[in-house]
Amino acid sequence: MSRFRSPGACRGGVCISEGALLSFRTSALLHTNSSLFLVRLVPPYIESLEPYKAGKPIAELQRELGIAHVTKLASNENPLGPSPLAIEEMRRHLGDLHRYPNGGLDLREALAARFRLKVGNVIAGSGSEGIMSNIIRAFLCDDDEVLTSEGTFVGFYVLARSRGTTLVTVPLRDYRFDLGAIAAAINERTKIIYLANPNNPTGTIFTKAEFDSFIAHVPPHVLIILDEAYFEYARRTPEYPDSMYYRYDNVITLRTFSKAYGIAGLRIGYGFAHDLLIANLLKVKLPFEPSTPAQAAGIGALGDAEFLERTLAANEAGKRWLVPALHESGFTTVPTEANFVCVPLESETAVDELYQGLLRQGVIVRPLKPFGLPRCLRITIGTEEQNGELMRALTKLQKERKSAVAS
Repeated sequence: MSRFRSPGACRGGVCISEGALLSFRTSALLHTNSSLFLVRLVPPYIESLEPYKAGKPIAELQRELGIAHVTKLASNENPLGPSPLAIEEMRRHLGDLHRYPNGGLDLREALAARFRLKVGNVIAGSGSEGIMSNIIRAFLCDDDEVLTSEGTFVGFYVLARSRGTTLVTVPLRDYRFDLGAIAAAINERTKIIYLANPNNPTGTIFTKAEFDSFIAHVPPHVLIILDEAYFEYARRTPEYPDSMYYRYDNVITLRTFSKAYGIAGLRIGYGFAHDLLIANLLKVKLPFEPSTPAQAAGIGALGDAEFLERTLAANEAGKRWLVPALHESGFTTVPTEANFVCVPLESETAVDELYQGLLRQGVIVRPLKPFGLPRCLRITIGTEEQNGELMRALTKLQKERKSAVAS
């Protein structure tokens, strides 16, 4: 019998390999001195970071309550489903999945042709958030500051804080971006300003006149991220400042195929900017992003004018019915130019009670505490059937509440 033993140790007659012993020791360190481990490994701004939490998935609620039918009006998804041309184009490229993607070049060329730009002015990525992440990586230095509003897209807060730079916010004014206050907050350390138009989660817009006044106060070395994820829903509003008519060198426009085109599950977004900005973003983005199916679906969706018109018509019809129905039931709503409605309530407790009550009836909406609006709910405008289910659920809850008070 060999007197040599493989490296490791024996504990209680059981031999532990060197790799397992290393794992054991690391585990012991984590259990016995985890705070020291975290201090050394994880930067404080990451350790304290709250990750983005998406709306409750349908399958999760079905498991929790044992119900079959769920109406999800929480995540501003297209209730008509995905663009048919997006699916068709994606299927045409499924035979190419053994090939690496070309970094979104085909989609960039299609977008450049559509908007009469150079390919060098266009970037494609995994949703607009993916491009936001690249902007943070490419342009922020340690002493820079990021400036935006309270009550806007929580995903941007997470990305900005993940860099460890200072995030400065100013309050909303009547649930709208207060561009005057944002302009007044610009200082020598401001590097990036984030604006969402329409704003998520309130649905409000700032106007052409407001943006013209604002841009005159922004130094040329300060980048403006103009997030137009809901652009298609607002573009026909006369006062809406379509950023493609404001091609400033320090403005980066972001748009997405997730909302109006209904392909959120594929994660495909795009951006427009000065070619020097795009060139530097291309240095830090993942080289094979977006995926082949995502790029193909984006190209198909871009050409699906019929589906887009149906989407906008359905959303407008849903808004015309849902907003008055909410008012008749005693709720107030924030004026919206998007595919959702923000509903302010009297307290955070009232929001939680209504949210939980709707969940019990199989309707999912979005509490807005993570967005900095703890007294508000956001409701996606659904189909005629979905909007009706929401209102029936609200009516039932109101009757139950009145009955409980009376007893």
